[in-house]
Amino acid sequence: MNDQSFALGKFEHPDLTAKGEQRATVALSGAKTLWFNTGTLCNITCANCYIESSPDNDRLVYMTEPEISEYLDQITVRNWPVTEIGFTGGEPFMNPDIITMLRTPLQRGFEVLVLTNAMRPMMRKRVQAGLLELQSEFGDKLTLRISLDHFDQGLHDAERGKGSFDITLQGMRWLRDNGFKMALAGRSVFGDSDAASREGYAALFKSEGFNIDAKNPATTVLFPEMDETVEVPEITTACWGILNKSPDDVMCATSRMVVKRKGAEKPVVLACTLLPYSPEFEMGETLAEAEADVKLNHRHCAKFCVLGGASCSA
Repeated sequence: MNDQSFALGKFEHPDLTAKGEQRATVALSGAKTLWFNTGTLCNITCANCYIESSPDNDRLVYMTEPEISEYLDQITVRNWPVTEIGFTGGEPFMNPDIITMLRTPLQRGFEVLVLTNAMRPMMRKRVQAGLLELQSEFGDKLTLRISLDHFDQGLHDAERGKGSFDITLQGMRWLRDNGFKMALAGRSVFGDSDAASREGYAALFKSEGFNIDAKNPATTVLFPEMDETVEVPEITTACWGILNKSPDDVMCATSRMVVKRKGAEKPVVLACTLLPYSPEFEMGETLAEAEADVKLNHRHCAKFCVLGGASCSA
């Protein structure tokens, strides 16, 4: 333990835990995914949105195709082994430049993943026409991951608003009928076991004819809740050996996210897709700056990215 002349609280010091131990860090061991947040504006307000997206939240403003292209150029210059470009929000299909923004990385040979609620912004005629063109040209290189919080209509609507389940299913049916590759994002807030959740989604997919594998965590992603008030241990350098886990397993070892803050002249790169408002996870304006190690100085680092229900106790 390090000798300290001052008392630390948990997750306060960038290099030391409250006990004075060395905080764990994660190196960028292989950049596989570069995310773009297209803006925090959304057509709905969810009860538990980690990024607080809503029809009024423009803390992260719309990005544009030229800004996307600049970062794709940097991937080449930095020789990052990126294979996937991800788009998240907010609701990406509210961004007026979204179709052009999707086309650019697809034309450069990347896989593209879009996180969407598949509601009215996606179902506008102009957006549908653009998506159909992309589907015709690039096929399964484009994946849409649909946010459906639960397979039960009532529970989903409790999170996203009355009637939202039916509207999302309408969007998913349109995607199904036009041959789009789909994945799904659900949530674990409802207390179901992982197995029960996947069984419920599997039944829904079968009844709707959705070609989504409910048993595959990569195609049916079940996200835990992100309560920053929950008490969690800090991650020290000793934790890797105690947990028999590698820093390479943590999300920030393989991904970064680009955002543009309201009033900012240029976008910036963040270490984590889950922490868009935490200044200590802002790495700079360029991918070169974003190659720095990430200090695991947040509750989410511990609860979701490292522990997964485990403990650092020996």
